[in-house]
Amino acid sequence: MQAITVRDRDAGLGGMSLTDMPYPHAAENDVIVRVHAAGFTRGELDWPATWTDRAGHDRTPSVPGHELSGVVVELGYGTTGLSVGQRVFGLADWARNGSLAEYTAVEARNLAPLPADIDHTVAAALPISGLTAWQGLFDHGRLTTGQTVLIHGAAGGVGSIAVQLAREAGARVIGTGRASDRDRALALGVDTFIDLQTEKLEDAGEADVVFDVIGGDILDRSAALVRRGGTLVTITMPPKVQPKDGRAVFFVVEPDRARLTDLAARLRDGRLKPVVGAVRPLAEAPSAFAPGKHTPGKTIVRVTEDRTGDRS
Repeated sequence: MQAITVRDRDAGLGGMSLTDMPYPHAAENDVIVRVHAAGFTRGELDWPATWTDRAGHDRTPSVPGHELSGVVVELGYGTTGLSVGQRVFGLADWARNGSLAEYTAVEARNLAPLPADIDHTVAAALPISGLTAWQGLFDHGRLTTGQTVLIHGAAGGVGSIAVQLAREAGARVIGTGRASDRDRALALGVDTFIDLQTEKLEDAGEADVVFDVIGGDILDRSAALVRRGGTLVTITMPPKVQPKDGRAVFFVVEPDRARLTDLAARLRDGRLKPVVGAVRPLAEAPSAFAPGKHTPGKTIVRVTEDRTGDRS
């Protein structure tokens, strides 16, 4: 099969290439998925799990990408809850080969059934962004109806979904981003938008929950915006500056089949719309990792084209 691999941590993007790889092995409780569409995070090349397994041993060449949508083609020993030919979407395991490949082995519990009327490209934009948004807002931020949430990067992959979920929950939403993000963020439902390039973040006012996906100076300054008893939630790094009268939470997204199923239901009935940005073929995935022109939404890699008569 073909896959995007990385071989040398020091080489960065220069060590990423389209490569022939062995077909994956389905371990106990695994499924093999024929990947139709995949998502990735540009910072993956800095993650230790991209280069080593859970025991700390080198596992290169490794396949990046951890979001996928596709079709189950094989079940490992003892696997239950999914079947061959079933459409699925979800998260590839952090410390194993990922989704930028024609086939990948995934723990069955990390996947959820994908309804037939949801396109693979859209589904691949949902697992990390959707689960991160939900867990950040509600599991860690404890956001409730009538509260105010400030969402950084409101037009991005995670932020755009967080805005929609917060609005549906009855929260007032303040969004931040670049000037080019303003119209999209307002269309998603933010009540107030702050252009971080030309406006003062501090003018946003206080919020019960501040959800950060940017880090650095923005994260440090955000602590002062947390209302008494509120929460600063971030996915970038443990905060160096703590809210004076609140709490701070750094978290890493966790797989959740039940929540993925719920997010897919919201997508089907129009309550949730992931913002898909560029769609690239597998061969162009290395260039998609490179820093470049800012585009809203999430870049998706189309790995396998749907075929007429295919159950996928």
